[in-house]
Amino acid sequence: MAKKGNRVQVILECTEHKNSGLAGTSRYITTKNRKNTPERIELKKYNPIMRKYTVHKEIK
Repeated sequence: MAKKGNRVQVILECTEHKNSGLAGTSRYITTKNRKNTPERIELKKYNPIMRKYTVHKEIK
């Protein structure tokens, strides 16, 4: 049997958009190595609805 990897898929959601009250959501799917980064990640990604780069945080 193959060994289970440390790489997992995570969903990133825009924090500014969530607080602004605008319709829709900006979400991205990416992977991370849970051994190297056990805490939740946050990255600057493009939000097409707000048309600017915003902070996206990892959700459950």
